[in-house]
Amino acid sequence: MTGARLELRGIELSFAGVRALRGVDLVVAAGSLQAVIGPNGAGKTSLFNCISGLYRPQRGAMRLDDRDLSRLPPHRAAGLGIARMFQNIVLFEQLSVLENMLLGRHHLFESSWWQDVLWTRAARRAEVRHRERVEEVIDFLHLERYRRTPAGILPYGVQKRVELGRALCMEPRLLLLDEPTAGLNQEETEDMARYILDVREELGVTVVLIEHDLGFVMDLADRVAVLDFGEAIAVGTPAEVAADPAVVEAYTGMGAGDG
Repeated sequence: MTGARLELRGIELSFAGVRALRGVDLVVAAGSLQAVIGPNGAGKTSLFNCISGLYRPQRGAMRLDDRDLSRLPPHRAAGLGIARMFQNIVLFEQLSVLENMLLGRHHLFESSWWQDVLWTRAARRAEVRHRERVEEVIDFLHLERYRRTPAGILPYGVQKRVELGRALCMEPRLLLLDEPTAGLNQEETEDMARYILDVREELGVTVVLIEHDLGFVMDLADRVAVLDFGEAIAVGTPAEVAADPAVVEAYTGMGAGDG
């Protein structure tokens, strides 16, 4: 996997007159780890929905390297290497970990329906390749002991890891993580942090994450963008953003002159 460069320019998104995003600019370097933070309702998830093709912004440009994302549906965005881990777990509870993760490779299957029905040599070879790749991701996330376990009976923290694994099975160049530590305890949060760093450092994938845990963000991210009421009010290194008066006001409601 190799990371992709993401560029957003002037992204505008409205719903029935309510402006969810107001001219958002963001450039994410290939192979970097970018955090997007902000108060509830700031537009963070709307931004992810635009990047992944669920929403189409009314104005602005989005590019992944040299490809225009502005009008692509989700399956086409996935085909370009965009994968997403959702805040709410969306695993198939009756399927095993292995089967759930194989579903992450659906857009990479190239055999035709008749080859699958007849179980031709080409279909068998493709099945072996996909299973080998899934097993590599299972090893990467230390999920070996759970590979045959139905996802619905796994501990919550392990389910979150399976969610991450399914996204990695898509062989992403850009990985969108929507609150990956939501609902995790301290030990599970530390484990997730290590896995995210490994994704960036060992796999070279570009990572953009939404997170409410500011300590988690400041420890992991190369750069941080802060949204407030749909606007990017600050973009910079974690230290620069933490010291920005506009960011302090957005989170606390207190301006520089307030007591």
